[in-house]
Amino acid sequence: QVQLVESGGGLVQAGGSLRVTCAASGRSFSTYTMGWFRQASGKEREFVAGISRSTGVTYYGDSVKGRFTISGDNAKNMVFLQMNSLKPEDTAVYYCAASINFGLPRNKASFAYWGQGTQATVSS
Repeated sequence: QVQLVESGGGLVQAGGSLRVTCAASGRSFSTYTMGWFRQASGKEREFVAGISRSTGVTYYGDSVKGRFTISGDNAKNMVFLQMNSLKPEDTAVYYCAASINFGLPRNKASFAYWGQGTQATVSS
């Protein structure tokens, strides 16, 4: 089992930045692909970013490419999402997720473990 806890959401004005953090515990953290998803009110949960823990390769959803950066600290079992140039449409609950898939998954079904989410709100 893997336990994931997010933190760092909040309220920011458009154009501003937020950093959300995911702390992982449980089974060997380094064998998983980690990802961030988000879900806005009334919308489907969508893929935001992912990172392969073994290779460090990162990948992003089209809507955040160039603005968001995912990174990780294997020693501390933590994953981060730096969000810059935020827009009101980035407002959502952000979820950390862990996958045992060693590829670069983007679909929710590939992620077996989920955190409880943290709210990020961007005002216009």
